[in-house]
Amino acid sequence: MQNNNVIEVLNDLIEINNDRIAGYQKAIEESKPADTDLEVLFLSMISQSHQVKNAPATEIQTLGGTITNGTTARGKIYRAWMDVKAIFTGHDRKTVLSNCEAGEDAAQDAYKSALEQDDIPAYIRNMLAEQKDRLRRSHDEIKALRDQYPVFR
Repeated sequence: MQNNNVIEVLNDLIEINNDRIAGYQKAIEESKPADTDLEVLFLSMISQSHQVKNAPATEIQTLGGTITNGTTARGKIYRAWMDVKAIFTGHDRKTVLSNCEAGEDAAQDAYKSALEQDDIPAYIRNMLAEQKDRLRRSHDEIKALRDQYPVFR
C-alpha cells in the first residue's frame, strides 16, 4: 500500500474519533442535568478519542501526510438525526445511550474496514487492532448501560 493510501485510512480513523468526540459532546447536551454519571462517562469517552487519535496522527506525520481535523459527512448527518430524534423521543437515558451505541458501532465498522486493507504495514495494523479492541470495550460498556433499561412497546 502506498503512503497516500495508508494516510487516507489513518485520516478516516481520525475523522471517526472526531465523530466520537462530537457525538459524546452532543450526548452530554442531550442528557438530563440529573444524569451526572453519564456526563462523567461521556467525558471519559471524549478523552479516550483524543488519546486514540494521537497515534494515527503521529504515523501520518511520519509518512509526510497532512492530518485531518474534520469529521465525516456520515457523522454530521447522524448528529442531525440525533437532534430530530430527541425532539420526538425526549432525552431519556435509554435514548441517549442507544444513540451513543450506534456511534460506537460506526467506530467499530470503521476500524474493521481499516484492518481489512491488505497492505497496511504490520506495525500500523497492530496499533489499529489494539485501538479497535479498546474502543470495543467502550462500546460494550455503553451497550451494558443501555441494556439496563426496558424496551418500550
